[in-house]
Amino acid sequence: MDCTHTLSLGDPLEPARKATARMLHERERTFSLPQPFYNDERLFQIDMQEIFHKEWLIAGMTCEIPTKGNFITLQLGDNPILVVRGAEGQIHAFHNVCRHRGSRLCVSDKGKVAKLVCPYHQWTYELDGRLLFAGTEMGADFKLSDYNLKPVHCKSAGGFIFISLAENPPAIDEFLAGLAHYMEPYDMENTKVAVQSVMPEKANWKLVIENNRECYHCNGSHPELLNTLLEWDDTNDPRATQEFKDHVAECAAAWDAEKIPYAHAGFGLRNRIVRMPLLKGTVSMTMDGKPGCKKLMGRIQNPDLGSMRILHLPHSWNHCMGDHLINFTVWPISAQETVVITKWLVHKDAVEGVDYDVERLRQVWDATNDQDRRLGEENQRGINSTAYQPGPYSKTYEFGVVNFLDWYSERMLNNLGDTPAQSLRQASGE
Repeated sequence: MDCTHTLSLGDPLEPARKATARMLHERERTFSLPQPFYNDERLFQIDMQEIFHKEWLIAGMTCEIPTKGNFITLQLGDNPILVVRGAEGQIHAFHNVCRHRGSRLCVSDKGKVAKLVCPYHQWTYELDGRLLFAGTEMGADFKLSDYNLKPVHCKSAGGFIFISLAENPPAIDEFLAGLAHYMEPYDMENTKVAVQSVMPEKANWKLVIENNRECYHCNGSHPELLNTLLEWDDTNDPRATQEFKDHVAECAAAWDAEKIPYAHAGFGLRNRIVRMPLLKGTVSMTMDGKPGCKKLMGRIQNPDLGSMRILHLPHSWNHCMGDHLINFTVWPISAQETVVITKWLVHKDAVEGVDYDVERLRQVWDATNDQDRRLGEENQRGINSTAYQPGPYSKTYEFGVVNFLDWYSERMLNNLGDTPAQSLRQASGE
């Protein structure tokens, strides 16, 4: 029995939804988006409802909830979410909302509990979401089974935890199988988060992702990063030099010898996994290119694994090296506010101050994140101008941005239930 009753007041965003679909159909795909996509609060709400509430998101890493009762929480728009490790190692996700009066159950970012107990009136839930106790005050005819926690779709692979608030989330199992294969050498269950940063950015979330999807800006903005990073994603890049291709071939032979996966794997435009070498003579994204952690991850013996890059749209990119892994997730707050969370992971037995120094580990990406924050905020300020109009992307340097906006447009239109014919009828007023 579900006693939920929703009073429908109509959808105040309906005109904005139609305008969004029309603009996406009419946009020039090799140009930036029309201004409302970057600064309009109505369109931001549509982004949340149709992208962030319907696509798969990375909620955290499995190593953050290593044993039964460990939990993490996150905020997705107006929705507080709880992820907890249950019996037999199973990971569950729920709306972090008590079924009594709606209070949040877990109020800290992370922790460990025997049961999930609401701090308001002590309603108590099992780790699998079943309501166990509500007190005799609820009356003799009260059924505990009618008030279990509301679940959130949850899957895990390769050390990553994915959630989706959608009733029927898009297919993701093929990517998760690929991710598990590529992450096998890292033994992610035996890692830990050495440190994390939470960086607010006064820019629309799409500007944060667009900035990440190109390195056109790197030479002028990221001196620390370019101590080690080679910007190309594969040898098919039209800008790739013969020297780079030879470097890739040499590294690939070493990776083959150690049975380290590296081939470019694509899963539509949403997901991509590829291992690329770092600059010759460097093995990790540190200031000097030397390992940031002495203890290598998983079964890895050779620190020179380059960087395995994992893309997960709409909101994450990752760099996996022999000695540590860096996970980035982007969380929209408002039309012009975003939070970027960065986590640095190392082997769980690595000892801080002995095997790694936190400041040295995070130095390159702290600098890079802050540089990107400034770029994004200046981008947002310019876009807010009455002078802004969509501008052209470079077909060589910014093809990754075009791919992102193609994905975003397709998913937005699909989730809106729109078709080109419908959009044309709406545009003509039919």
